[in-house]
Amino acid sequence: MTDTEILAQFGPRESMDYDILIVGAGPSGLASAIHLKQLAQQSGTDISVAVLEKGSEPGAHILSGAIMDPIAMSELFPNWQELGAPLHQKVTDDAFLFLTPQGGFRTPNWLLPKNFQNHGNYIVSLGEVTRWLSEQAEGLGVEIFPGFSASQLLFNEKGAIRGVATGNMGVFKDGTPGPQFQLGMEINAKYTFFAEGSRGHLGKQVISHFNLDRDSDPQSYGIGIKELWEIDPSRHQPGLALHSAGWPLDNDTYGGSFLYHLPDNKVAVGFIVGLDYQNPWLSPFEEFQRFKTHPNIKWYFEGHVGKGIKAGKRLAYGARAITAGGLLSLPKTIFPGGALIGCDAGYLNASRIKGSHAAIKSGMLAAQAAFEALSNARSHDELSLYPELFKKSWLHQELWKARNFKQWFKKGFVIGSIMTGIEQWLLGGHMPWTIHKTVPDHLSLKDAKDCAPIDYPKPDGKLSFDRLSSVFISNTNHEENQPSHLTLKDPSVPLKINFARFAGPEARYCPAGVYEYIEQGDGQTTFQINAQNCVHCKTCDIKDPTQNIVWVTPEGGGGPVYGSM
Repeated sequence: MTDTEILAQFGPRESMDYDILIVGAGPSGLASAIHLKQLAQQSGTDISVAVLEKGSEPGAHILSGAIMDPIAMSELFPNWQELGAPLHQKVTDDAFLFLTPQGGFRTPNWLLPKNFQNHGNYIVSLGEVTRWLSEQAEGLGVEIFPGFSASQLLFNEKGAIRGVATGNMGVFKDGTPGPQFQLGMEINAKYTFFAEGSRGHLGKQVISHFNLDRDSDPQSYGIGIKELWEIDPSRHQPGLALHSAGWPLDNDTYGGSFLYHLPDNKVAVGFIVGLDYQNPWLSPFEEFQRFKTHPNIKWYFEGHVGKGIKAGKRLAYGARAITAGGLLSLPKTIFPGGALIGCDAGYLNASRIKGSHAAIKSGMLAAQAAFEALSNARSHDELSLYPELFKKSWLHQELWKARNFKQWFKKGFVIGSIMTGIEQWLLGGHMPWTIHKTVPDHLSLKDAKDCAPIDYPKPDGKLSFDRLSSVFISNTNHEENQPSHLTLKDPSVPLKINFARFAGPEARYCPAGVYEYIEQGDGQTTFQINAQNCVHCKTCDIKDPTQNIVWVTPEGGGGPVYGSM
């Protein structure tokens, strides 16, 4: 049944009304909700704020490295330390390695540009930070609804966003309502903020509907894949922030790694690959597994019986797309009835490998603009104060200095490294010219016949692992009989185009084994989607060369549960 048919039979939807509705309980959405309540308290007024979160709880779908610059947190909560914010591990040392297949060299710290220096920053679990922010928000009166997917935009008679509809629950795979069926609700608001993270389902629609990116460069994305390990104390250095570039990626592929040493012998290890890579045979997941076998890296995880060193234990796994285009790819962030905040807009600073401080700041700026509008009895118009405040902020200044970072690496790893050093170390980000991107990531793939296949080693189950065992420890789950949230505009495209021309890149760029090309006994190949495996990284929605795959929201509460990731 279609949504129209379901509404005709079970409608109308129930509705709730708020001053501000925020879609997504990540750092930007929660910071915005908190700041709205703070401003209301200071003025002696009341503002009703609701936050919808598709995960089973705030933080369930949050995945980041992460090193946090506390600048925005200190603006939101000047006394965050007294309040017990989970920023416990200060960065104690920076290390940047350029890796070759069997070795590498470390850049002297005095040569590191400021964007790679982390003095005064904290290694955190962003999931834990998000849960703490949700507690602060609820303490201020914010209503948070976990397990509710915002699935549809709602418009008023003038074409402005008036809110969203949540997804229906209890629908069978064929689209018919089951015995536990529940119709979604309409959540109406004077202003709606979209804070869904990178490649947000509704944020993408808002950008398209209002043509918000017409004056921007094509957005640039990466995929970040992360594992959490517990390692031997003798190999652990609390506060070490190690980054690398080079092997196993070739000169034409953007990417790099991180190893962040958390407290309690925990290490967050991850790998980022730019989704503008050209070789369809490349697998970001396999590149990450291969990276961990490098002599300079596996030292942290391998055991040594003779020295009494225990082998590390992998605790958790996850993957998430990263919006990395920065200032040049930032769309217009306002539209009639709301705003884009955080990574739904694209405020991450790729040159610093940081986005949480930018997310919090953008949420606060949007809150200030909405508070001003509500104070003047406005609704459903454009919050013009929001981009004005951004242009006057330290965040705009920071992103301006980093505007060329990704573009330099389109010229190759060597040139990119040299020019980034000149721009960020020698000139402090004050390059006299700007380099623009012209081609979206999904158009970057070359034909498979023109590229060399990559022979990845089989996982050893100690340092390297397969996709399915990795998905298992991400705690990913979806109701088996619900409709697939990975939809195809044209079911014939995967075989006719993606497989025939690009050798089926979905099977390699997906880090969760969702997409499979299966060779049958008669020599024919079929295409299969294992939607239950999906970790909501959104890579398929971004990298699919024909843009035939469309990620839509599954039932609320489904997906990964990242815990302390």
